[in-house]
Amino acid sequence: MAIPNVDPTLYEALLREKCASVRDDFVDFALPEVEVFASPPEHYRMRAEFRVWHDGDDLYYVMFEPGDKKIPVRLDTCPMVSRRIHDVMFAMLDVIKADPALRFRLFQIDFLSTLSGELLVTLLYHRPIENEWETAARALAEQFDIEIIGRSRKSKKELGRDHVIERLDINGREYRYKQVENCFTQPNAEVCRSMIGWALDVTKGAGGDLVELYCGNGNFTLPLAQNFGRVVATEIAKVSVRAAEFNIAENGIDNIDVVRMASEDFSQVLKGERTARRTAHLDLASCNFTTVLVDPPRSGLDADTVVQVSEYQHIVYISCNPESLKANLADLTQTHQIERFAIFDQFPYTHHLECGVYLTRR
Repeated sequence: MAIPNVDPTLYEALLREKCASVRDDFVDFALPEVEVFASPPEHYRMRAEFRVWHDGDDLYYVMFEPGDKKIPVRLDTCPMVSRRIHDVMFAMLDVIKADPALRFRLFQIDFLSTLSGELLVTLLYHRPIENEWETAARALAEQFDIEIIGRSRKSKKELGRDHVIERLDINGREYRYKQVENCFTQPNAEVCRSMIGWALDVTKGAGGDLVELYCGNGNFTLPLAQNFGRVVATEIAKVSVRAAEFNIAENGIDNIDVVRMASEDFSQVLKGERTARRTAHLDLASCNFTTVLVDPPRSGLDADTVVQVSEYQHIVYISCNPESLKANLADLTQTHQIERFAIFDQFPYTHHLECGVYLTRR
């Protein structure tokens, strides 16, 4: 994680520059009016990872400038992280600094927080975790009302839960999400709420059933289920699939099936080119899949998945990389037209951003 210059007085101007750059980058696609969803100008990151620097008797957080892993920059404040993280991280480090059982060979601290105030802290060590660490860590957890996990090489010690429960209000309904330590979650919760709300809005008249690829813990899946008769979602990471299944049950949603399968393999199943034991119970032939939602990694969609995605009437594409999005849109716009285009500023004060595109068949 690089060091952003968090200055709320500059935020609006920087966002305008980012939006102008996106419009220029996508000028060949004749975009409709671009919808822009801003971030809170500070305290927006719900998860963060920091190196811990030992300097004699001192102990402090450091980050590094992009491309430079040798010169640490000391952090004594961090306005980009959530208020819950910020309220704990420095006071907690003072306690760790004074306790050899917690401090010895500590090299990194990871934080995972929620809008509802939960906080999970992972302490990473270059040495085995022993009994005296557990005693000290339990006292630390109680003092700051946090969950703590200790990690060292090939070892993980959970003192309580390995997850937090996020609560997101989406159009007046609260959704509860299990977010597991060391697994992907959207870093900017307020912008995530905007993304989900936008996806709900663009699909509200789609009808039929939904296929979702790269569903993670069900971030989009759960709310979007209300717009469709049935949802079949895929995810390759086992922990994320289990979290998605937990979240479906926790929210009382009964029209979602999650399959642990690579998107490329699932696309072949839908085309009838292969069979899979994990999909045998789904009766996919009875589904009327009108819409597909994809939220791929930075590399975008592979060529085979682009072909499969183009067979649906409606496409919702959430992208974390404008370059791979452009490459995919060059193919998808051969069969579909762009109806909606949105910018979600997940990462203020950086050049990174998320885009949302809604396409319909020509």
